Amino acid sequence: MRSRDGRPSMIEAVTLGLVATGAVSIGVASVVGAVGAGVEIFGSPVPVSLPVHGAGMASLSDAEGIAAAEYTQSLVSVDSLDAGARWLLFAEVALPTVATVIVCLSLWWLGLSLIRQRAFRRSMASVLGTAAIALVAAGMIGPFLGGIGRAEVVERLEMSGADTSQFWAFLVSADLAPIGWGIALALVATAFEVGQRLQRETEGLV
Repeated sequence: MRSRDGRPSMIEAVTLGLVATGAVSIGVASVVGAVGAGVEIFGSPVPVSLPVHGAGMASLSDAEGIAAAEYTQSLVSVDSLDAGARWLLFAEVALPTVATVIVCLSLWWLGLSLIRQRAFRRSMASVLGTAAIALVAAGMIGPFLGGIGRAEVVERLEMSGADTSQFWAFLVSADLAPIGWGIALALVATAFEVGQRLQRETEGLV
């Protein structure tokens, strides 16, 4: 409910304030997580999760009711890794973090604008559009860069004489959820652009 002068009620203001605060908190937590991942990636040894295939679980091979059991990931700690592979692995983590921060800042700006009754300000569509592009880009580019980085790790293991037959030479596993959210956010940005245009036309008629 809104007050008589059209301003948000106390409950609405508190709710919007909590949403804005929660968005900022999520953004900060994402940055902290990315920093922690960066410390591991640029440290030594470097723990790398490599996708495997055909690696059976001997402990479950004879278990009753189990048709098949295989490992799909193997955590390999590499003593030394070139800077290019490290940056590719870090980019896989950093790009989603940047997208998350942009989305959280957009939600904070939206909450603040709603509290001030200025939801259809000129910058809102641009802010939401930028967040949508960031989500789609992170969902598409991040996994691809990570796949290249892991492929370089597998190549290094092969050059060192290790048996890499059970590792995928190159595999990209992409989560389509960020791309879907990005498309949805782009539609919201379009709605704000239409709302801003209608607001200008209405003000012109008054």
